[in-house]
Amino acid sequence: MRLVPWRPDDLARRLDDVVAVYGEAMGYRPELLESRRGYIATHVRRPGFRAVATLSNDGHLVGFGYGYLSAPGQWWHDQVRQALSDEARRTWFTNCFEVVELHVRPAAQGHGLGAGQLRALLTMATGSTTLLSTPEADEETSRAWRLYRRFGFVDVLRDFHFPGDERAFAVLGRTLPLPPPART
Repeated sequence: MRLVPWRPDDLARRLDDVVAVYGEAMGYRPELLESRRGYIATHVRRPGFRAVATLSNDGHLVGFGYGYLSAPGQWWHDQVRQALSDEARRTWFTNCFEVVELHVRPAAQGHGLGAGQLRALLTMATGSTTLLSTPEADEETSRAWRLYRRFGFVDVLRDFHFPGDERAFAVLGRTLPLPPPART
């Protein structure tokens, strides 16, 4: 496996693979994936866009992550910002890098690929804070939750419902830059 940075064109060229990994990781129905394809295709043009990919030795996409600078007029930004207090808005949305997607194929999870992707993505990120959302889950058993906590993400908003999704989400954040990795 190799972890590589991706430019916007790299992600756009592999959009079918990105959507397939996204669908597997999230367990979404095919009809929902088609609408996500359009969103992802437009995200590559956002200011501050950064992306990483984990590729197998034969070039198959095993995982990916991307984000960009969060700004007014972006759907996620506006939904979350509206739910926060003025103080929380100033804390989290001033110069914020939004982690939009971070996924690893389920068969490849549990081997540190997501951690490598997150570290690489946040190391490349511009901004003084970073935010992400993740479905509410048992923090002890959820790989995603354990990963985010290990990286120092804290609760910003809990039990939040995005329009059109019946699941509850948590919005988590941390300051940037990341500290250097611990030496072993």
